[in-house]
Amino acid sequence: MYAIVDIAGKQFKVEKDQKLYVHRLPQEEGKSVSFDNVMLVDDAGNVNVGTPRIAGATVEAKVLQHLKGDKVIVFKKKRRKGYKVRNGHRQYLTQIQIESIKG
Repeated sequence: MYAIVDIAGKQFKVEKDQKLYVHRLPQEEGKSVSFDNVMLVDDAGNVNVGTPRIAGATVEAKVLQHLKGDKVIVFKKKRRKGYKVRNGHRQYLTQIQIESIKG
């Protein structure tokens, strides 16, 4: 059984006991969180597609930890002008584990 759910503005294909990284969520570590913006549920070939979402379907997850992603270097340069800028960025992430899919 899997579902396609919108979490923090991005769509993810999730299954039970799957761990994934999403944009930072406001919940504390160890707390449970529920996502009700479920767009598709597949239960052993029985596919239920929402328009745009399925009424009453939820995905329950547990917040495992908050962390920062890998550093991404942003380098800008204009040739022959002496212009160089180097910036770094680390995205704030939350690791969650899917506990159940109800739909």
